[in-house]
Amino acid sequence: MTSPVYASETGIKFRPEAMKPERLYHCIFKGKAMLVFKDSQDVLNCYEIEDPGLVEKISKCSDDGELEALFDDYLAETRLNC
Repeated sequence: MTSPVYASETGIKFRPEAMKPERLYHCIFKGKAMLVFKDSQDVLNCYEIEDPGLVEKISKCSDDGELEALFDDYLAETRLNC
């Protein structure tokens, strides 16, 4: 089955009806990461990440739990460097 968020030759495709609320989805398109989640009111929230190092780490994540752990670590590192 295709993920609810995926990259095709023509761009990023969304299937909101297949998304679970409050779950983070991602795909990589043209060297950028797109993060998407549907909130409890069925509103889609989308974020684009361009940082090459972070995009590479995101591309290696296989599931949402791994992706959430990546961002927890990233935020912890960011706070330490401030």
